[in-house]
Amino acid sequence: MAEHRHRAPGKGRAPGKGRTPGKARAPGKQGAPDFDPDFGDLPLTEARQDIVIGRWQGVRDLLRATGTDWPRRTHRQRILSHAAAGSSAVENWRAAEPDSPDAAALWAATEVVRVFDQAIAAGRGIGIDRARLDGAVLTCLDAADASPADPMPWVSLLTVARLYEGGITQSELRRWWDEMRRRDPYNMEGHVQLLRYFSARWHGTHGRMYDFARDAAGAAPPGSSLSVLVQIARVEEFRYVAEAARGRRPVRDFGQHWHHELAVTEVRRTFERWIGGRAAGPVVPEEVGELNYLTHAACYAGLDDEARALFELLGARAARVPWSYTGDAAEQFTAFRAARLEG
Repeated sequence: MAEHRHRAPGKGRAPGKGRTPGKARAPGKQGAPDFDPDFGDLPLTEARQDIVIGRWQGVRDLLRATGTDWPRRTHRQRILSHAAAGSSAVENWRAAEPDSPDAAALWAATEVVRVFDQAIAAGRGIGIDRARLDGAVLTCLDAADASPADPMPWVSLLTVARLYEGGITQSELRRWWDEMRRRDPYNMEGHVQLLRYFSARWHGTHGRMYDFARDAAGAAPPGSSLSVLVQIARVEEFRYVAEAARGRRPVRDFGQHWHHELAVTEVRRTFERWIGGRAAGPVVPEEVGELNYLTHAACYAGLDDEARALFELLGARAARVPWSYTGDAAEQFTAFRAARLEG
C-alpha cells in the first residue's frame, strides 16, 4: 500500500437518545480495547451464548422484549444470525414455534449468513449455485410475510443481492429497498448493504457508491448515524484498492486518501451532523460500530479535537473494522486513543 502520512502514534508501520439494554461495560480511558462483538449489549451476549449451547428460548425472549425498536432489533438479529449460522438452534425454534414471526426473521437472516459463508469458502470469483441463492431469497420473502412490520427480512434481501452474478434487476433492487425504507427509513444496516452493493467490489463503481452515501447522509435528520455512510464508503474504496494492489507497487498518490481536503471536510460535516445533533446520553450498542468508523476517519484526517470527543464517547469499545484495514486493530485503537486523551 501507499505510505500514509498519518500513522498510529508511536508506531513505525504504515497503516495499511440514551437508552441502555442492561449495564454496558465501563468505558474509561485506560485498559485494552474491548472488542466485544455485542458492543456491551449484555442481554444479547446472554442470548448468543444460549445459541452456542443449543438453546433458543433466550433468543425468543430477547427479540420479544426488543419489540419495535428497529435499530436495536436489526443490530441484535444481525449478531444472532452469525451465531446461529453454525448451529441448529434457529431450526429447533422454528420446529417448536412454526408460527413465530421472530423465528422466521432470524432464520432468514441466518440463511443469508450461511450463503455468504459458502461464498467465502468457495473463494472470490466462484459463483454460488443459483438455486441456493433463490432459496435464501424465498426464505427472506416468507419472513417478510410472517413479520410484515419488521425491516430485517428486507435488509437480508439487500445483503444476499450482492451474491448474484451481475447483481439483480434494478426494479427488484428498488422494490426491496423501498420496502425496507417503508418500515424503517433510516435503517443503518440496510443502507450499508445497499452501499456495498453499489461499490466497485460488487456491482457498481466508486462514484456510484459515493453518490449514494452522500445523498443518504444529506437526507438524514441531524443526529442520525447515517451521516457516517460517507466515511464507510471511503473505507470500502480503500479496501478495494488495497486488495487490487496486493503484491504489486503501491497505488500512486493513494496516501492522500484519508486526509485530502474533501475527506477532511466530510469528516467534519459528519461529526457536526451526527454528533452535534445527537441527543445527550450514553452510546447505545447499535451506535458503537459506526462510531468506530467516524473515529478512525477523524484520526487519519488529523482532526484531533473531533477524535478526542469520539474516544470520550467510545471509551474502550472498539470494533475491528475499520481499524484492521489499516493495520493492527488493537495497536491503532490504543495508540490513537492514548495520544488524543492523554497527550
